[in-house]
Amino acid sequence: MGIEKATGLLEDLIERSGGCAVVDGGFATQLEKHGAAINDSLWSAVCLMKDPDLIKRVHLEYLEAGADILITSSYQATLPGFLSRGLSLEEGELLLKKSVKLAVEARDKFWDSKKRTSGQSYNRALVAASIGSYGAYLADGSEYSGCYGSLVDVDKLKDFHRRRLQVLVEAGPDMLAFETIPNKLETQACVELLEEENIQIPSWICFSSVDGENAPSGESFKECLEVINNSNKVSAVGINCAPPHFIQGLIEKFKKLTEKIIVVYPNSGEVWDGRTKRWMPSKCFDDDKFKLFATKWRNSGAKLIGGCCRTTPSTIKTISKVLKESRRAE
Repeated sequence: MGIEKATGLLEDLIERSGGCAVVDGGFATQLEKHGAAINDSLWSAVCLMKDPDLIKRVHLEYLEAGADILITSSYQATLPGFLSRGLSLEEGELLLKKSVKLAVEARDKFWDSKKRTSGQSYNRALVAASIGSYGAYLADGSEYSGCYGSLVDVDKLKDFHRRRLQVLVEAGPDMLAFETIPNKLETQACVELLEEENIQIPSWICFSSVDGENAPSGESFKECLEVINNSNKVSAVGINCAPPHFIQGLIEKFKKLTEKIIVVYPNSGEVWDGRTKRWMPSKCFDDDKFKLFATKWRNSGAKLIGGCCRTTPSTIKTISKVLKESRRAE
């Protein structure tokens, strides 16, 4: 399958969804709600080792809520991380593949139960294999600062991501999701890696933002998107795990800087302290506010909308419902 045809999978989903498809929500949040202990350097990926059935359960909850895209539980699942826990390279690779397998199995089970039901409003979801930033692996909060130090260059970042990318692609996802990328350097590494590995499935690259204007590193999004705009391997760009009150302005900014599909899935607005490993009290969006703003984000140009940390299936159900209702009203 050529990259143009593969990109069509994402565009077709968006078209079937009436111009804006729904991404799932906070994965670790939902695991914790079910009692999982994930205060761990592997974060939600620890459940790949300890409770894979719970991962599938959460995927099914998001599908039932109306998600059109499932993101796998591999955000913080890295081979160095697994090796540091005493696993072999082969065992680590099997866990990466399992993250895709669990999402695909959940999607297929759900779709088999719905596709013959007349009047149902679900789409056959796509599975996006999550590739968290280098900072996510470091687990020191640097995905929100972009400060990797002078010893980290493009080649080091490509070496870090390469085998994980290869293994995830081999597992058969529909697309790739690079998440919380904090700087131009890692953006360049991701784009070069997609080219070097000749990846033939769509991908998106999402940034975080701590000021609502720039990448966490302080570099402008204009600089970062210039790298992406030159690649036909990247189908969509956007923002994840940033406060929701930043999203409107960032969509408007991105619309001026790129012709790529725009994807946004903010957190609830609560602030994560990467050093103390806890959520700080702060003003946040409830489901009613997501209901109000999801339509505004779509009208501003976002074609993929979901939630990140501290959002739930209830949030995604709200987003899915309001987008469907607004389409029927048009």
